[in-house]
Amino acid sequence: MTPRSSALRMTLVAVGVLSLAACASKPKPQFPTQAPPPPPPAARPAQPAQPPVAPVSQAPLPGSEQDFVVNVGDRVYFDFDKYNIRSDAEPILAAQTAWLKRYPAVQVRIEGNCDERGTREYNLALGARRANAVREFLVSHGVEAGRISTVSYGKEKPIDPGTGDEADQHNRNGHTALVSGARMQ
Repeated sequence: MTPRSSALRMTLVAVGVLSLAACASKPKPQFPTQAPPPPPPAARPAQPAQPPVAPVSQAPLPGSEQDFVVNVGDRVYFDFDKYNIRSDAEPILAAQTAWLKRYPAVQVRIEGNCDERGTREYNLALGARRANAVREFLVSHGVEAGRISTVSYGKEKPIDPGTGDEADQHNRNGHTALVSGARMQ
């Protein structure tokens, strides 16, 4: 090997070593992982006060039709060919009375309904007696008579389109409908 090729070889080795040394990575500096502490209260910029956000309630709005239906009950049932108030209907009608006293602007219509048996005329008369029985209960317990109207639908507006005893039991009812003065949902 000639001195010149030795020198060239040494130069190439030195350039390679220096190139590798220049490309080697240095350890990265370590930074703290915690957030810096917040500035003292006096140094914070003033922000407008935000009112607390109230959670959205799924409960019915008090005084609304939904409140009446869900929390009180809008329908009582009657026995076949009867219009007297059953004992299981009295708590519902008592709750309706209390609710109507709490919301004196509400006007109601009591709708008397019957099952499909009987003539149209007979069922209209029976439905009227049922509506009046509910009305009289409410009035006798302190609801102003002028706030209550009645109507008989007889067998014309069944709530259960089925046939048989179960459907008939559903369709023999007095329905208390709110006609005005209730809060809107």
